[in-house]
Amino acid sequence: MRRGERTGRSMSIWKSLFGGGAPAPSAEKSSEPIDYNGYVICATPFKSEGQFQTAGTIAKEFDGVRREHRFIRADRHPLYDDAVAFTLTKARQIVDQLGDRVFADDAARPR
Repeated sequence: MRRGERTGRSMSIWKSLFGGGAPAPSAEKSSEPIDYNGYVICATPFKSEGQFQTAGTIAKEFDGVRREHRFIRADRHPLYDDAVAFTLTKARQIVDQLGDRVFADDAARPR
C-alpha cells in the first residue's frame, strides 16, 4: 500500500465520521408537496451509500410568513419511491406529535 492510498482512505473515514461525505439534500429531487392538517409536507430523500436517506420538509404559513422545518432521519431505503412513502409517513407523525412546535428551534437559525 502506498502512502497516498492510506491518506485517502483515512480521509474518507474522517469525512464519514464528521459528515463530509453526505450530499446536500437540496441536490436531489423532491416529491410533490401534499397538504396535511394545514401543513405542506414534501419528501426530499437523497442518495447515501447507495440507498435513499429519509429526508423532508414541513412548512406552514404564519401571518403571511412561510416557516419551514427540514428533517433527516437515519432510515435508508433501496428504492426512491419507498423512501418518499416512508418520509411522508414520518412527516405526518412529526406534525401529529409536535404541531407548530416543530418550528420552535427554527426561529433561532439564521436563514
